[in-house]
Amino acid sequence: MIVIIQARSNSKRFKNKVLHKINKIPVIQHVIDNISKSKKVKKIIVAISKNKIDDILANYLLARKIKIYRGDLNNVAKRLYLAAKKFNAKKFLRISADSPLIDYKIIDRAININQKYSSYDLITNLYPRTFPKGQSVEIIKSSIIKKNLKYMDELDKEHVTKFFYRKKFKFQIKNFQTKKKYKLKNYCVDYIKDIRKIEKAINCD
Repeated sequence: MIVIIQARSNSKRFKNKVLHKINKIPVIQHVIDNISKSKKVKKIIVAISKNKIDDILANYLLARKIKIYRGDLNNVAKRLYLAAKKFNAKKFLRISADSPLIDYKIIDRAININQKYSSYDLITNLYPRTFPKGQSVEIIKSSIIKKNLKYMDELDKEHVTKFFYRKKFKFQIKNFQTKKKYKLKNYCVDYIKDIRKIEKAINCD
C-alpha cells in the first residue's frame, strides 16, 4: 500500500507547523517515522504544493530522500490524485501531516480491511469517528477522485473526502471503529499549544 501524506506550510492557525519540532524532531518526521513502522506500507509520498511557501519543506524532504509530489495548493483532491497517478497507485492511504503520533497499527488494520473489502471506494475510521483526531486513516480509490473532481466545490477540493461522505449513498464506504480509551481527545497539531501537549504525552509514556 502506498501512503500519501497531505502537507502544507501555510496553515492559517499555525504556519510551518509541519517543520516545528517535538522533542527536537520536526512534526513531519514524526509522521513519517510512525508510518514507516508498518511493514504493510510499501512507499511513502508527501504531497505538497508547488508554491514557494513549501520550498523549505520540499528541501527538507528531498535532503532525506523522501519522495514528494508538488501540485495545486488549494485543490488538495487533485494534488492527491495526481500524486497517486504519478506513482501508479490505484488506491492510496491518506494521512495528514499534522498527525505526529499516528499509530501504525491503525494503518495496518485499515490495510487488512481493504484486502477483505477490495472493491470498496473508501475505507475509513472517521465516518462515524470513534478514534481521536490525529489517528485518522482513509484508503481511497484513486479513480473515484478523478471521476468526481468536476463535481466538487472549493471546500470539497480542500478537504477531499467530505464530498464522498456527504454523498455516501453513491459510494461504497467501509468504516471501522475502536473502543480503546485514549489519553487525549486530539493528537493533531493545530496550534502551538498542541506541541507542548503532545510533548508532555510522549514524555510521560
